[in-house]
Order: sequence, then structure tokens, then C-alpha cells
Amino acid sequence: MMSVPKSPLLYAATQVVANAAKPTIPKAVATHAEKLAVAPSKLVLTSYSMSKLLPTGADRVSFSINSPSQVRFAHTDVQIPDFSYYRKEGTKDSNASSEPSLSGRRTFTYLIAGGGSVTAAYAAKCLVNEFVSSMSATADVLAMAKIEIKLADIPEGKNVTFKWRGKPLFVRHRTAEEIDTETKVNIGELRHQETDAQRVKDPKWLVILGICTHLGCVPLANAGDFGGYYCPCHGSHYDASGRIRKGPAPLNLEVPDYEFPEEGILVVG
Repeated sequence: MMSVPKSPLLYAATQVVANAAKPTIPKAVATHAEKLAVAPSKLVLTSYSMSKLLPTGADRVSFSINSPSQVRFAHTDVQIPDFSYYRKEGTKDSNASSEPSLSGRRTFTYLIAGGGSVTAAYAAKCLVNEFVSSMSATADVLAMAKIEIKLADIPEGKNVTFKWRGKPLFVRHRTAEEIDTETKVNIGELRHQETDAQRVKDPKWLVILGICTHLGCVPLANAGDFGGYYCPCHGSHYDASGRIRKGPAPLNLEVPDYEFPEEGILVVG
């Protein structure tokens, strides 16, 4: 069996560029071994000082079997940025205590935080006010929130229709016969049991909304089997007190809020 010398196949090479760099492989770079020294114990180990101990320049070590391979170290000669311009005067010196300037720095921080909080609160208040005002009723709706009616313009026995908040409003000047008839009704026979006194503040005047409680139709005044109101859409009959007496409507006609601020004046709303 023949032995083949392997020396031509294995070789190691070290290439060094003279730039006063500290070699990292003392066995490969024997000529610079005297430059490797242990850092003095008094050396302050910081990121900047330790970066000076790393190799710089173009040192490289090659080792191959018939084909060279190289390992190149990262460049470490980049200077660390100096942010002293952005630091406060009381904290620039790393060897001096920053305790004397602590109160001043805190005051500035509190001032910025307080000013930002006040500004944010004022902005939130304005935003809420704008949102609430955008949902409020418009001027024309507010103008129709209340309606004032002169009762002298409504003759006895007649029903007059007004528009209030976009709804028909019935104001009926009842006769003495109608008042007597409605007060004698047996509420036990009613679907929606209410006395006539519960629905009027002045027996002469009946104030109700002209909207059928069945499907929202507008009943006809002085019509129906009970002489009050009649909804021809589905056949609901109401008496002269606005109470349901016959038909599919489940409830009496609604009585809005109203008052008599003075004689002969009716205010609804």
C-alpha cells in the first residue's frame, strides 16, 4: 500500500496588513505576539474602550484543503455617536452626580406633562360640545317645540287641527252635552280604562294628538259611532274624550303636555 504525502494538500496562510492593529491569533501571527498584552486592571470597560481592543483594518486568516477560505472580521473603527448636544447640562459629566439638577429636570417634566394634559382636556371638551350640539334640535324644530293657541278662535262643538312637532294636534271645544255624556261612561266597559277627568284639565277643552294608536293613521273628527273620532283606514271609533270604543286600536288617543297660562290661551309643549 502506497502512502501519499499530504503536505501538498494541506497548507495554512496568514496575511497581515501592517496598520498597527492588534492581532487576534497569536499562533498564526507570531511576529506580532509581543504586541498582545493584558489590559491593565484600572481600564474602565465601556463599549467604546472595549471596541478599541478589537482588530481593525484588513487582518484575515486563511486555511484550506486545496481551496482557500477566508474569514474577515467586522470593521470596528466606527466612532460611537456623541449625543451630548441633546443631554441636559446636569447630566453631561458621567463622573459628577446629577442629584443637584434632579429637581429642575423634574419640574420641566411635570410642566410638559401638565400642559399636555390641560390641552388634551380642553380639546376633548370642545369635541364633546361639538358632537352634542350636532345632535341637538335645529332652530326651526325648537321654534315648534311649543305652540300657543287662542281658544277664542275655536267655536263650541268644533274641532280644530294644528301642526305641532310635525304631528296633527286636535283641540276640541266640547259642548255641555258632550261633557255630560263622557263623564257618565262606565270605564269598566272600556278597553283602555281612563275617566274623562283624567284626560282633560278643563272639561270644555279636549287636547289630543290626532294619531290613531293602531297604525298611526289620522282619524276624522266629529265622526264614528260615538260622535268623537273615526279612523276610516281600519275602523277604529273614539268618543268625544278620545277613548277607544270600537275597532282594532289598543289605546286611547294620546294627551300631550299642555297648560292654560292665562284665560283664553292654550300652550302645548
